Order: sequence, then structure tokens, then C-alpha cells
Amino acid sequence: MNIEIYSIPNCPFCTKAKALAEMKGANVEYKMMNEDYTFDDVRKLFPHARTFPQIIVDGEYVGGYTELEAKIG
Repeated sequence: MNIEIYSIPNCPFCTKAKALAEMKGANVEYKMMNEDYTFDDVRKLFPHARTFPQIIVDGEYVGGYTELEAKIG
């Protein structure tokens, strides 16, 4: 399972999402705003997103932490 997590600094749900994905044995790509992507990138990738993290599992957008937990938890 491949999981991309788009995160921001000091985000507790971003950290929880990463920990959950790693615990489930997923290959995790953890991306930090202004280091790995820009705010404009997020607006293009996730036009309806209002919170972080934003998560993609095996190429499919799932949403945030709660949706990730429901999908792989």
C-alpha cells in the first residue's frame, strides 16, 4: 500500500496519519508544505480541501485523517 500524506508544520493529525500508515506497513511519502509542495499545489490537487492532512492511498484521494483511519484502520 502506498500512501501520500500532504502535511503542514505542527499538525497533530498529520503526525497521527503518518504513524497509522507506518503501523499498517504502508510505504509512506510524507510531504511538508513549503518544502515538498506549495499552497498552490494543494489548491490544484485538492480544490475542496479545507484542512490537513490531505491523503492519497494507492493513487486514490481519501481525504483527511478520519477517512484514512476508516479506510485502513
